[in-house]
Amino acid sequence: MTLRNNAKDDTIITHAGRDPHANYGIINPPVYHASTIVFPTVQAMEEAQKRRFFAYTYGRHGTPTTSALEEAVARLEGGWRAIAVPSGMAAIVGAIMGFVKAGDHILVTDNVYAPTRKHCDDVLRRFGVETTYYDPRIGAGIAQLFRPATKLVFTEAPGSHTFEMPDIPAIAAAAHKAGIKVLMDNTWATPLFCKPFGLGVDVVAHAATKYIVGHSDAMLGIIDCTEETYLTVRNAVAQLGYSVGPDDIYLGLRGLRTLGARLRRHQETAMTLARWLKARPEVERVLYPALPDDPGHAIWKRDMTGATGLFGVVLKPCSKKAVAAMLDGLELYGMGASWGGYESLILPSHLEGIRTATTWPAHGRTVRIHAGLEDPDDLIADLECGFERWRAAA
Repeated sequence: MTLRNNAKDDTIITHAGRDPHANYGIINPPVYHASTIVFPTVQAMEEAQKRRFFAYTYGRHGTPTTSALEEAVARLEGGWRAIAVPSGMAAIVGAIMGFVKAGDHILVTDNVYAPTRKHCDDVLRRFGVETTYYDPRIGAGIAQLFRPATKLVFTEAPGSHTFEMPDIPAIAAAAHKAGIKVLMDNTWATPLFCKPFGLGVDVVAHAATKYIVGHSDAMLGIIDCTEETYLTVRNAVAQLGYSVGPDDIYLGLRGLRTLGARLRRHQETAMTLARWLKARPEVERVLYPALPDDPGHAIWKRDMTGATGLFGVVLKPCSKKAVAAMLDGLELYGMGASWGGYESLILPSHLEGIRTATTWPAHGRTVRIHAGLEDPDDLIADLECGFERWRAAA
């Protein structure tokens, strides 16, 4: 479906990546289950193999169902083309592997998603790629860490446990001056609330499992690329053997259509909870860049148009037993490692010793909350009961 170049985001979310008139008037793109794809002639097969886009030659490389989601996400985020992969971690790995070889060096933010750090420290190290971790607030000072072998800077905005906001334009400007690519994990803000390519980023990774799917029922990743980086990443993904099942792609498309409505509700509820928690005597600090007194607020306000439902809470010093008593009796918050679905979640954050370039300054224990789509008053009442248990066990 053709959309005007100046179409607004909510219109893109609703219409991009679908063409009812090409599918018998059916609103949603068909779900193609395919492995083998056949051709009527040698010439037709060769022509398909030469095409950069919409070239359906083998099921692992995608079908029209795959292209529909890739097209919609790229259009929303401002990328050249996107690539669907089986998980958020696959998006991160596929993007990194497109730019490194033995002997190379990369820079990774010190507040990075823990599995990304593990990939760098285990897999990349075994293949001869060195990783240096940097202060997430380093900004233009990152240039001091560049080496002749540095090929990539990885950033995450904000960090998914401590929520610092990096100065992405400053990092990107320094990196590009040195001929280095910038990769950003944009899962928290999504393509709706942040447009990384306008900030100077070269490649964007998403755990689409989170807000794009939005219903906690499918694993999915997206890599969004500039025209310059697309083939490099696409080839790496193909060589890694990644492939997404069409039913998961369909769930990603289905979730994308309601992304705007859901995110605005997640944001509203998260802000309500964050403000309430800030006033609690049991709370030392709330980690949410949308709050005006958050250290990263100015950067968040400059670079993003909204905030989502995930934030952190640093509790006043207390025992592990007190935190467990608070969390174990909650009725509306599930205790799970993911986020981005319609349901609220809460999880203890174990931040001790996870950094190597910086030190996390908070002395109290930290919990991470995902504000779901429940009524905020009910969520607050549930937390209030949790604090009563916290005080009784402290």
